[in-house]
Amino acid sequence: MKAEIDKYWTAFYTKPRNEKKAAERLLSQGYEVYCPQRTTLKQWSDRKKKVKEVLFTSYLFAFVDEKDRQEILKDHSIVSSVFWLKKPVRIPTPEIEAIKNLLSEHPSAKISLQTEIGQQLHIKSGPFKGEEGIVQKIKGNRIVLTLSTLGVSLQAEIPMNHLV
Repeated sequence: MKAEIDKYWTAFYTKPRNEKKAAERLLSQGYEVYCPQRTTLKQWSDRKKKVKEVLFTSYLFAFVDEKDRQEILKDHSIVSSVFWLKKPVRIPTPEIEAIKNLLSEHPSAKISLQTEIGQQLHIKSGPFKGEEGIVQKIKGNRIVLTLSTLGVSLQAEIPMNHLV
C-alpha cells in the first residue's frame, strides 16, 4: 500500500504532435497515463469528419512514483518532466478527475490561456525561448508581446502554445 501513497499525478512535456502515441506506448507498458482529448469536427474540401484532438498540446499526465517518472523520461517522445519550484509538478487527483468529468460531459470542450493586455508572460519555446514579454494584443491563438531584450523594445507575435 505504501507504493500507492507515494504516487502522484504529474505532467510531462512531449515532442510536438507525439502526445497520443506516447500515451498509447506508455499505457501498453503498464503506466497509468492520461492524454485528455476533445472531439472536433474537421472540414476538408470533400468531407467533414469528427476527430479526437489533444486538449493540452505537448503535455501528457501520468500517475507515478519517482521510479516510474524516471522510466517515463526514457521514452523517445518525452522531452522532460514539468517542474514547479524546481520539483516535478504534483497535480491533485481531483483536478485530473475534473478534466475527465468535463470531457465526458462536454467532449468538444476547449481550453484557453487566460491572458490580458499588460500581463507578463514567459516564452517556453521558439526563437525567443526563455524571454519574457508584456501582452500588447491578443489575436486569435496568437499574442503580440513587447520583449525587452538588450535594452531594446521589440514586438513579436507569438503562438499561444509557445507561452507559459
